[in-house]
This record gives sequence, C-alpha cells and structure tokens, in this order.
Amino acid sequence: MNIKKHLGLLGMKAEDRVTGFKGVISSMSFDLYGCVQGLLTPAASDVGKYGDSVWLDVARLKITSKKPVMDIPDFDLGRVAEGRKGPADKPPMR
Repeated sequence: MNIKKHLGLLGMKAEDRVTGFKGVISSMSFDLYGCVQGLLTPAASDVGKYGDSVWLDVARLKITSKKPVMDIPDFDLGRVAEGRKGPADKPPMR
C-alpha cells in the first residue's frame, strides 16, 4: 500500500461509482483490517446547509478533479507533523 498516494487524494473532488454521491475527499482512514477509505464531504446547499459526509472504500471513488481544492498539509515536516497545528490554523484556499 502506498500511503502517500492515498494521502494525495485529500482535497480532490470525487464521485462514488456506486451511488453517484459527489463531494471532496476531506479525510482518509487506514484501519486495522486493511480497509482504506476516504471521507466524501458534499458541498453546502444553496442556503448554506451541510449534508452528511460518507466514508467510502477508495476503490469506489472516481476522482473528478485534476487538483485538490486547497493545499494539503505537510504531514512530514513542520507544525502539522509536530502536532502543533490547531483547528484555527487553516491552510490557504485556492
């Protein structure tokens, strides 16, 4: 398994191949049983309401963008890797 490849999916727009559910991959999960899943978070509605996010196996995800919607944190070096990045410290939007 290539963990960096899967982490590279963060921020990418994607669609569930089974249901057609669309969103942005906002988190990745690597579990004890070998499953690799992405959390697909839908866009807010026209009135600003947020829908539920859904965990899906990466094999079900069809990537629909060429670039992530925002810069991915550096998990190898710096504040994020050292655990010093707080919830108010947001990466810059693209």
